[in-house]
Amino acid sequence: MPVRAHAKFRGTYAAVLVPVPNGAGFRAFISAVCAVYFGGKRKMEPTAATAGLNIVGLFAQATLVVKGVLCMLVCMSLGSWALMIQKWLSLRAAHDKAAEGLTRFERTNSLREAVQSLGSDPASPLYFVAHQGVVEFNRAKEVGTSSEVVVDNVRRSLRQGVGTELARLHHSLSLLATTANTAPFIGLFGTVWGIMHSFHSIGQLKSASLAIVAPGISEALVATAIGLGVAVPATIGYNIFLGKLNEVETQLVNFAGVFLNSVQRELNAHRTVQRIGQTEG
Repeated sequence: MPVRAHAKFRGTYAAVLVPVPNGAGFRAFISAVCAVYFGGKRKMEPTAATAGLNIVGLFAQATLVVKGVLCMLVCMSLGSWALMIQKWLSLRAAHDKAAEGLTRFERTNSLREAVQSLGSDPASPLYFVAHQGVVEFNRAKEVGTSSEVVVDNVRRSLRQGVGTELARLHHSLSLLATTANTAPFIGLFGTVWGIMHSFHSIGQLKSASLAIVAPGISEALVATAIGLGVAVPATIGYNIFLGKLNEVETQLVNFAGVFLNSVQRELNAHRTVQRIGQTEG
């Protein structure tokens, strides 16, 4: 008995009457129908190889300007990551050394012992600040100025030392901020150039097919994506380092206050000794 089946004819499916075979012939018939129907359907489905994005291929097909933009972004990314690693290690060491030095300084009984406790670690950010204060303290004592003038001079020297040390810790951090601010715009420049190249190709070939437009737009979007990929980590790292620098600045300011208190105690003790000597004399 014939049945209605579908066969592919010139890109369409038509209903035809075919006889139904028995046994093995029937299974072969079903296999043939499935091969015709599903085989044609699979040709329209993209495979994993064609659906994937080949970054290397896009870079090879890109124009010279877009290649230069991508190379610049890659160099900026490598430089920013190297800077972030170096800054993380240096700021963490500065924070730990400052905390340890401040604890040792507060445990001492005299200014001389306190300064000697910091002399064992010249890499500490407190060392330079203490050095500035000690130099000004000794200089003021040699001149023979009053205690108020000595304290005021030492305070200004400590403030100068804190500012100098913070400037040293901030060094090269502006490069990270520059990377975070300029990388998206550099990637956008590559995007604009790729789209301009695509429209130029359309004008030359007088065709607006997707096969002509797609490569230029793809390389343009890759430039934007890489620009954002460079800028986002740099922005996050910059904000984290600013927080670390604020913590170190707080430690340095606290140390300057503790150092100034030690200077005042030293001057008061010296003044008391002088008064006792004058009384006995």
